[in-house]
Amino acid sequence: MHKIWLDTDIGSDIDDALTLAYLAAHPACELAGVSTVSGQADLRAMIASAILHNVDKADVPIYPGAETPLLVPQKQPLASQAAALGNWPHRRHFPKGEAQIAMRKAIRDNPGEITLLGIGPMTNIALLFAMDPQLPGMLKQLVLMCGIFTYGLEAYICLSEWNARCDPHACAMIYAAPVSNAKSIGLDVTTQVTMDATQLRERLVSPVARPVLDFMGARTHADAPVTFHDPLAAAVIFEPDLCKYRRGNVEVELESKRCEGLTWLTADETGNDQVAISVDAERFFRHYFHILN
Repeated sequence: MHKIWLDTDIGSDIDDALTLAYLAAHPACELAGVSTVSGQADLRAMIASAILHNVDKADVPIYPGAETPLLVPQKQPLASQAAALGNWPHRRHFPKGEAQIAMRKAIRDNPGEITLLGIGPMTNIALLFAMDPQLPGMLKQLVLMCGIFTYGLEAYICLSEWNARCDPHACAMIYAAPVSNAKSIGLDVTTQVTMDATQLRERLVSPVARPVLDFMGARTHADAPVTFHDPLAAAVIFEPDLCKYRRGNVEVELESKRCEGLTWLTADETGNDQVAISVDAERFFRHYFHILN
């Protein structure tokens, strides 16, 4: 059994909702808690609640977290998928200002057992690590959907991934933390697991997916293809060999405004970080829909 704390900006792109549905359906997942990050964190918490309520997991603790980045302007102020909230039962009230306190307690009460899965801007996790510098070493593992690490394509040169760009200083703090088992699944790999929206709707047939379909329809571009950025990061917790990895140390660009949030890996077999360099896309989709359906 994997004890997972999910930190998410659910409510913007649909892949966060697809991730939460996957975790809720996975028989080997015990959700220790969910924290939300970025603008309208309360609405994001309600979206998470609607998905969990639909699968009789309304007792999973949910905490709205940081709404603004540490130092840069907010790039993600709205949770647009909240437009579909009225169609689903959900909690409306959540503890205020307690996300890091709850995350800290979960990790300290379960040393070496919690996997912290970060699939949004890194603000909550950076504040958590600043609050208690011992916590990074108490995790079972830290898994992030963050960064770009293989710059073979010219299009990726000086391009930062969205989660890193939204709060680059938080991202840098996390990669500087002494986590002994850290894994990053970057944009250059997650873009290999994309599905047509119509095909996805046809494959989301289980009860756990019903609210996800509704939130998917509330997207700004409802029929745009869906990239499984965050579900891939979740899936490697249970099936690590879905991806191949390179080990080293990750650094984050903070000086150049044009490239702020740019990530790169310095290869080192003794480094703290593993970054994905490839994925078996067909196997990932087989696994994902086997769990969800």
